[in-house]
Amino acid sequence: MEAAAEEEQNPRPTTKKGKHRKPKPWDDGSIDHWKIEKFDPSWNETGMLEVSSFSTLFPQYREKYLQECWPIVKGALKEYGVACELNLVEGCMTVSTTRKTRDPYIIVKARDLIKLLSRSVPAPQAIKILNDEMQCDIIKIGNLVRKKERFVKRRQHLVGPNSSTLKALEILTGCYILVQGNTVAAMGSFKGLKQVRRIVEDCILNKMHPLYHIKILMLKRELAKDPTLKEENWDRFLPTFKKKNVKQKKVKSKEKKPYTPFPPPQQPSKIDLQLESGEYFLSNEKKMTKKWQDKQEKQAEKTAENRRKREEAFIPLEESRKHDSRSPVADSNDDVSAMALSLKEKAKEFGKKKSAEKIDPQTYIAAAGGKPPWKRKSKHSE
Repeated sequence: MEAAAEEEQNPRPTTKKGKHRKPKPWDDGSIDHWKIEKFDPSWNETGMLEVSSFSTLFPQYREKYLQECWPIVKGALKEYGVACELNLVEGCMTVSTTRKTRDPYIIVKARDLIKLLSRSVPAPQAIKILNDEMQCDIIKIGNLVRKKERFVKRRQHLVGPNSSTLKALEILTGCYILVQGNTVAAMGSFKGLKQVRRIVEDCILNKMHPLYHIKILMLKRELAKDPTLKEENWDRFLPTFKKKNVKQKKVKSKEKKPYTPFPPPQQPSKIDLQLESGEYFLSNEKKMTKKWQDKQEKQAEKTAENRRKREEAFIPLEESRKHDSRSPVADSNDDVSAMALSLKEKAKEFGKKKSAEKIDPQTYIAAAGGKPPWKRKSKHSE
């Protein structure tokens, strides 16, 4: 009966896969398998069997700062039983295990510490890497872009005005970020370091601006607060940023010349040209004389051309003698000739009539209209 009851509680699998699977004591939902427990020295009482050491170089401008902060670093590593050495002659830092070292992974943490110190991370911040919850990542960005001007511009996009973009990324990812030279040093959790590396590489490779990443991270933080959306896909809530196609200059393709197995003919050298002209056989004096004559001829040509250009300013322009038929000058000449003809005709009429009767000339002109003929024509035209 007991065996049957056990079979009902733990039924056998129908397939062969997982037939040896039995419940383990650690298969419990209340246990956090990702939790990092603090190291207990009692786990390794005998210590390390071999001496492990790491060394790294540092730039010359960090020498003065490292000398000042080295006692703090040395004191922090002494608590974990790790020895450290600062060599100013060779410009390197070295960490190594001792007999007092119990934690086998602390030497890797010490290696990360001296790496961060060489990358201009302040000593109080770098010492935090010795904690089990803190991890670090050094991202190399110098070889991602060829042109230096473009690299500096994109690196400035990552920092932002007054380091505002960098501060926003630190708050959203929960990591410490330092941009220095050709590297970016980051400290934080594994999840935050993964986000920082993706943001930095997208920025330097010009895939996505850091501001868009900030917007996405802010939306993810708000969505994480809602317990109903915990196990759903968030892609429908996140914005999609499409890269705009910028028109680039078309590279002019060179026309391919037809292939010929024979090499091009050799161009004549300077000595060959002198041999053809006979100048090669002249004496030095004759060569100098010929060279001086050529120079004088060129100067004379240049002088004549300059004189001609100066004299062009004083040559008067030819006036156009032919005027338009409708120009005001032509109209005035026609009006004067018409007035003269009308006056002659009136004088003839007046002479004929004077013989017949006595007529006052002023009254005759007034009776005829009192206006010249060109004005009367314009009146009729109106």
